[in-house]
Amino acid sequence: MADPKPDGESESLDVFWMQRALELADRAAQLGEVPIGAVLVKDDCSIGEGWNSPISSHDPTAHAEINALRDAARRIGNYRLLDTTLYVTVEPCVMCAGAIIHARVKTVVYGAREPKTGAAGSAFNLLDAPQHNHVLCIRHGLLANESAARLHTFFRTRR
Repeated sequence: MADPKPDGESESLDVFWMQRALELADRAAQLGEVPIGAVLVKDDCSIGEGWNSPISSHDPTAHAEINALRDAARRIGNYRLLDTTLYVTVEPCVMCAGAIIHARVKTVVYGAREPKTGAAGSAFNLLDAPQHNHVLCIRHGLLANESAARLHTFFRTRR
């Protein structure tokens, strides 16, 4: 797993982790999967990483976010992922949003919006719904153009 550059500034750390998520998105694309990557960070260290793999794993739940959450939960030995930040290249879907909430992730930072299925305000507002007993912080737009470009390139070559 990658470790942050020692510059210590929060904004540059956010960029660092989102760039790592973009690298994982590239891994998904190389496998013929939709290019989405995710990194779960705690105390400035990666504790879980994932990329989309539902096609290759024959698992409809194998989205980048779910894979990163599973990786982290195994590593720390707990399904509660308290005080963590999830960096993901594309806005989470409803399934991933539910898993993020149940895992008690503290912050979600995502790149590109997903207008058809995004659950952080684009199509649905599940991550920010007041009915939940867990409130998390959501930030969007970090390296959004880079994230969207990967999706456009991927789907352009598939059509």
